Amino acid sequence: MSNAKHMSKIIQDGDYNDLVSKISTRYTDGQYQAVRAVNIGLLDTYWQIGQYIVEFEQGGSERATYGKALINNLSDDLSVIHGKGFSRSNLIYMRLLYLEYPISEKPSHLLSWSHYVELLKIDDKLERNFYEQQSIIEKWSIPELKRQNN
Repeated sequence: MSNAKHMSKIIQDGDYNDLVSKISTRYTDGQYQAVRAVNIGLLDTYWQIGQYIVEFEQGGSERATYGKALINNLSDDLSVIHGKGFSRSNLIYMRLLYLEYPISEKPSHLLSWSHYVELLKIDDKLERNFYEQQSIIEKWSIPELKRQNN
C-alpha cells in the first residue's frame, strides 16, 4: 500500500481523529497551565519586589534622601543586570501592587500582571475591586478591561 493511500485510510479512521483530538486538547491544556504557572510566579515576584522597595523606603532617615531617586536608580541598575522589565513605571506598579494588595488581600492569580497594571490606574479602591472581580468573572482581556473602565 502506498504512503498516500495509507495516510488517506488513517485520516478517515475515527480512532485516529480521536487521537488527534486528545493530543490537541492536552497540548492546549498544557500551554494554558504553563502560562498560569508563569503568571502566578510573576505576580508573586512583582508583589515581593514591591515589598522590598517599600521596606527599604521605610528603613530610616538616611534612606529617605536616597528614596527620592530610588525608583530611577533601581530602574537603571536592574535594567543593566536583567534587561527589560525594570522600567521606572514597572517598578512604580510593583510598589503600588504591594501597597494596594497587602498580604491579607494578595492579588488573584486568575488575572495577569497586565490586568493589575490597568487596575492599579484606578484610584478608588471600591471601583478597582469591582473591575477586578468583573475581570475574573467575565474573563476579560486587557483591551476589554480598558474598554469597560472607560
